[in-house]
Amino acid sequence: MPVIQISYSSSALEENARQLSAKLDLPQRTEHSADYDYLLEFSESGLSLVPSADKGYGPIQCDFAGGSHSHRRRFGGGNGQAIAKAIGVSGKFSPKVLDLTAGLGGDAFVLASLGCAVTMLERNPIVHSLLADGLARAAISAEDDSDLRGIMQRISLVEANSAEYLQQGADITSADVVYVDPMFPERKKSAKVKKQMQAFHAIVGADLDADKLLALALAVANYRVVVKRPAGACYLAESKPSYSLEGKSTRYDIYTLKKLPG
Repeated sequence: MPVIQISYSSSALEENARQLSAKLDLPQRTEHSADYDYLLEFSESGLSLVPSADKGYGPIQCDFAGGSHSHRRRFGGGNGQAIAKAIGVSGKFSPKVLDLTAGLGGDAFVLASLGCAVTMLERNPIVHSLLADGLARAAISAEDDSDLRGIMQRISLVEANSAEYLQQGADITSADVVYVDPMFPERKKSAKVKKQMQAFHAIVGADLDADKLLALALAVANYRVVVKRPAGACYLAESKPSYSLEGKSTRYDIYTLKKLPG
């Protein structure tokens, strides 16, 4: 298990660090602290996951208002994107999506930018903290950006284990589509592995219980379940989908239940 500590860049953020340290039961960084693998660091730009220098990559932060998210919502290809086709987004229908494996919310943000209402579930407390911080900062940025404001109003976040959430009978009857993007076992390290994925493998590990999510998802989805997989990977729970959308590095397996409206 990696050594993770909480830190802050200025005294104004000390209370934020103290509260997160208590919530996650992780120690705060001090000048006498032992070496760390990762810092959860508060700075003026928000909460970041900062790897130690030997990791070979920089901080990871959830930023919906700028960077790649801003570019993609403006130039990402709209309903022509593979994820939009897999989910069933069209000019006539914007599904309500339940995302069982939110991560840092990248796919959920894309779907919300296309008009979908998305409920995200994230069980890992560190990932959830990064995601919640990103949503909070995006809400502030959205005060002066009506387009972003509309997107953020369509996203909600729940800290929960997805399997337990579904098994406990949560009120999810409005889930038109259930989306699953489980972590897969780590491959040999290479330059192609994104820094976010390297960190997630270290902190989260593989979703070894992902197979049982498929049956649970099929029991609650109104129209379909969509599973995102690496190209060439086996089917989740060894269950063949109704059809798949293949990309160079990613595949979407679609399990249809009934025809989409429109």
